[in-house]
Amino acid sequence: MADSTSFPRQVVAVSGSLHAPSKSTTLLNAITSAIATRAEVEVEVRLIEVSELADGLGQALHPGALSEPAREAIERIESADLLVVASPVYRASYTGLFKHLFDLVGQAALAGTPVLVAASGGSERHALVIEHQLKPLFAFFEADVLPIGVYAKDADYAELPALAEGLQALVDRAADRAAGVLSRR
Repeated sequence: MADSTSFPRQVVAVSGSLHAPSKSTTLLNAITSAIATRAEVEVEVRLIEVSELADGLGQALHPGALSEPAREAIERIESADLLVVASPVYRASYTGLFKHLFDLVGQAALAGTPVLVAASGGSERHALVIEHQLKPLFAFFEADVLPIGVYAKDADYAELPALAEGLQALVDRAADRAAGVLSRR
């Protein structure tokens, strides 16, 4: 139930997938939709897909070399009230373009920003990417990384547009936590 007397909270979702459509973006959409329905404040969700920024991001070695869309994406990330990120797992980590995007985010810009991390991979073997790659990346920024992460394996998407029951339950738990944090900001 949203409070119409307050300004909308900015939820910025970042998909590290290099392809569209993608399972990571599907997962992000499910998470942000669940957050928006649970939040006690008005929520505005902005989706950033690195696949759409590849040309203006991949060649930039410093923020001054970014294309206008890539610069706007970084500004959105840096001003988010809640950041929700997801990447497919490649060789036990997030994608290189996802990492490059965050390499160009100001080092202090995410301090204190709540971050919900998510990832998708072929099997359970890749689930540790949440603990060993994504959470440390955002801890570096001194962001408030939520203790719950969401990992989805290929089989969890077999019933699209619905998510598998176990994944949906995890998305709901993570959304409850993130909505509570967002509502208190």
